[in-house]
Amino acid sequence: MVSGLINANPVVYEKKERRVRSALDYVDEYAVEPIDQQEVFDILSSSLILMPFILSCIKFEVPLSPCFDPEHPYSLEELKVITEDAIEVNDECSYVRVTFTPTVEHCSMATVIGLCLRVKLMRSLPSRYKVDIRVAPGTHATEAAVNKQLNDKERVAAALENPNLVDMVDECLAPTYG
Repeated sequence: MVSGLINANPVVYEKKERRVRSALDYVDEYAVEPIDQQEVFDILSSSLILMPFILSCIKFEVPLSPCFDPEHPYSLEELKVITEDAIEVNDECSYVRVTFTPTVEHCSMATVIGLCLRVKLMRSLPSRYKVDIRVAPGTHATEAAVNKQLNDKERVAAALENPNLVDMVDECLAPTYG
């Protein structure tokens, strides 16, 4: 657990105005629906909650039941760690790439944050999707090592066999109530 804040004064940005999805008159529940950039952004920015020791780098919030921390009561979008523009989706090729930007270049939780993003997408998207999680170029001191860990199937599988790490990821992904 991190004892002090890694980024005591993060830069907070204004949230971008969201596009409203139009509801279809007729929905075939058996039809394959295309997944787009906005849907992946919504999955990531509104569904993940990170534990307090990870909050020193970044904070996710659930819109209907926000999880706040006295130090950083900001959403992932407000910290510009994930932006809609940093998500690439090719539905025809079943490919999603998420590029995230830690708030500080020495964030010790970048790998855990990336693993949480990967697990959330693995649980939310159809299994046909290949998910690629990356740290934005030039934004982290150990960018190459983090990217290698996050996109190596064997390393991810090994991480998810570690009960302590799985508990941490599950806690990060658990919704908050109250």
